[in-house]
Amino acid sequence: MKKNILGLTALLLLCACSRQAKTATAEGDGSATGVKVEAKYATGFSVRDSAQVRLVSVYTGERFALVGSDTAQVPQGWQRVVVPIRRCICMTSLQLSNFTALDAHDFVTGLTGTKNLFNKDIQQRADDGRIVKIGMEGNFDPELVMAAQPDVIFISPFKRGGYDAIKESGVTLVPHLGYKELSPLGQAEWVKFVGMFIGREQQANEVFQGIEQRYNTLKAKVDSLKNREESLPTVTSGEMHYGMWHAVGGRNYLAQIFRDAGAHYVVDDDETAGEDLEFEKMYALSAEADYWRILNSFDGDFTYDDLRANEPRNELLKAFRERKVIYCNMRQTPYYEISPVEPDVLLADFVAIFHPELAPSGYEPKYYRLLK
Repeated sequence: MKKNILGLTALLLLCACSRQAKTATAEGDGSATGVKVEAKYATGFSVRDSAQVRLVSVYTGERFALVGSDTAQVPQGWQRVVVPIRRCICMTSLQLSNFTALDAHDFVTGLTGTKNLFNKDIQQRADDGRIVKIGMEGNFDPELVMAAQPDVIFISPFKRGGYDAIKESGVTLVPHLGYKELSPLGQAEWVKFVGMFIGREQQANEVFQGIEQRYNTLKAKVDSLKNREESLPTVTSGEMHYGMWHAVGGRNYLAQIFRDAGAHYVVDDDETAGEDLEFEKMYALSAEADYWRILNSFDGDFTYDDLRANEPRNELLKAFRERKVIYCNMRQTPYYEISPVEPDVLLADFVAIFHPELAPSGYEPKYYRLLK
């Protein structure tokens, strides 16, 4: 305990020095770039600008005043953050995807771990010490947090937590709630949130504008299909684990991608983001679905034989019998690592399966393909 307290005290001193150094080099007050940022699809954060400060609030209640120096005036009740920050810690791969999309790995000096990451640049930074692995949520190492010297730590509330120890350091904890968004474009729009903290608002706006344009252009092609309602295939999702079938609900962002890709999701009328169901209930919904989407981490090449071995009753589903299982292996693709900022790519993968006539000739899927 004494060792942890000393480590946290040292971290507080390091962060104070960091803020002083940044203040000395900042040019005036205000929100650094003056580029307008707005949340068009995301519901988890909002932005309000004035001449001297950018006010960013998240729906969990935290409020941040982004300013150009420590001398700028901020409203009472708002946490001051001098931007652009220079160093930060990411707690999730979704958060890291925003930095990857902005070519901003230099800002990331701490991660919970790199075990399942594909990005070679991140791996190299962890190997040579530029990125510190601070331990998993709920079991952070205060000394390693100190070594990362973060200006802010992006956290994921409602998960395992363990943030009480690092709160004492004085480092600003910034909730990143992209994983709570119920629309694919809303999740991707959190790249703007990160952009405001690192002074890359213009780049973030441009990155998201490209994502939005590609997504909506493809969605419009699907919407134009003749006799759309009559011709749409049906799709189910998930598989059995520990005696229960976890299915994403009708409000989940993936369910929205199914709809935008031109398919009827079998639990569209479910008003949750996801739930666990007994096989019998899911079978009643999924037995005649045209397609079946599965995402897992399988060691090797996943096959229909493996799917049958996991649960013999799987072969009763029409999509199994007709070989229309849509599959993504997280051990072979950087799904969670980058797909949060590539909803347009996810959409393209599903469109190529549901409506191949709309896909470019020779389209090569990135994440999802029909299981062989």
